[in-house]
Amino acid sequence: MTAAPPDAPSIQPLTDHAGALAWLARDPVLAEVLARAQPLPVLTPTPDPFGTLIRSVVGQQLSTKAAASIHARVEGALGGVAPEPLLRAALEDLRALGLSWAKVRTVRALADAALSGQVDFAHLAALPDEEVITALTPLPGIGRWTVEMFLMFGLARPDVFSFGDLVLRQGLLRLYPDLAPGPAQVERVASWSPYRTLAARTLWAQAARLRQQAGSPSLSDPL
Repeated sequence: MTAAPPDAPSIQPLTDHAGALAWLARDPVLAEVLARAQPLPVLTPTPDPFGTLIRSVVGQQLSTKAAASIHARVEGALGGVAPEPLLRAALEDLRALGLSWAKVRTVRALADAALSGQVDFAHLAALPDEEVITALTPLPGIGRWTVEMFLMFGLARPDVFSFGDLVLRQGLLRLYPDLAPGPAQVERVASWSPYRTLAARTLWAQAARLRQQAGSPSLSDPL
């Protein structure tokens, strides 16, 4: 595969998938997966980056149903998910709403960062991907994987791939069994740039389809 087109998007979200699909299909192995995949919806940036990141933290390591239930309880009890009510709430009250102590610490740290100006959530969308990661990962409980999911599904960035995601790593091994984990895989994924987000979503969708065919329990892949 040749280098990415010079006018390829980086920060701006995609408005459709036509160009991205054509670019990714240049990889013959990925092209076979794309040919069997159902169309995925185009992602759009969130109007509320802070609230979206809080929702992501609340839902970590939980089923979609459990995460939605806890988030609804927090939102209902506080009158909305915003920095001020999160900091006013007693730690025990947040814990009683279903958050683990680790998540209580994280959402409070996010709220404090927003109010203190440590993180300017309103302007995260203007920052390159790595600068968003640099801004958020110093906060407790916010690792690179969390921010990569936020970049994909909160800011709708088109060129993100998370090597910290187990399903994506398994998907790479399934597609390219001869590629040992490490530089060879990184090089292969780099060839999908500037549309690595859609490639990642395609691998998640493939994993979900294979689990369904095998009758395995359903996981809440981001897609």
